[in-house]
Amino acid sequence: MSSYAMPSDWPTDERTARAVQDALRTRVVLDEAGPPPGTGHVTGVDVAYDDERDIVAAAVVVLDAAMLDVVEEATAVGKVAFPYVPGLLAFREIPTVLAALDELWSDPGLVVCDGYGVAHPRRFGLASHLGVLTGLPTIGVAKNPFAFAYEDPAAGRGSASPLLDGAEEVGRALRTREGVKPVFVSAGHRVSLDRACAHTLHLTPRYRLPESTRRADALCRSALREAAG
Repeated sequence: MSSYAMPSDWPTDERTARAVQDALRTRVVLDEAGPPPGTGHVTGVDVAYDDERDIVAAAVVVLDAAMLDVVEEATAVGKVAFPYVPGLLAFREIPTVLAALDELWSDPGLVVCDGYGVAHPRRFGLASHLGVLTGLPTIGVAKNPFAFAYEDPAAGRGSASPLLDGAEEVGRALRTREGVKPVFVSAGHRVSLDRACAHTLHLTPRYRLPESTRRADALCRSALREAAG
């Protein structure tokens, strides 16, 4: 059982959080390919909020990467640890995500976040932040492109186009279902963008969103309902 402990000096204000982002983002590793798709484990991470009660629930679901069967799952529920500030959402989510990861006996393998890695205004979204803190290879697969520009990919599954901040490619719009809106993939930590896209296609045999994300989404919503009820 691995230990994914919370940093003791977790920031509670915007100024401190931005300083932490600046310090940690220098540790993001983008020159490793990462594990090949279909090997080992892949773990979906997602969170859900109850803003009225100030509660956040996190779910982590470990899949066998070859067959996409569930190996293990865990949840954690806590108080929201940080105010809502665009670009700093990881500070709201990571404490509960780490608590859920800490419940696992299995090796998470590749971690797939419902959100962003380097496709982030400060190049340090949830996937990158979580990867640096845990040392795990991570990618972000988001439902929308944040504030970045892209051209619509061709209609076929597997078609992709750059997600751009000016001239810089920060991720890709990737078509996982023919004729269906793309998802937005970015490298997080210790995984290349090409490999992140290959993983995303492997994880979407039937639906637009990765199986890892779909299962984690359902589980965190269930945990939130149970906590709020």
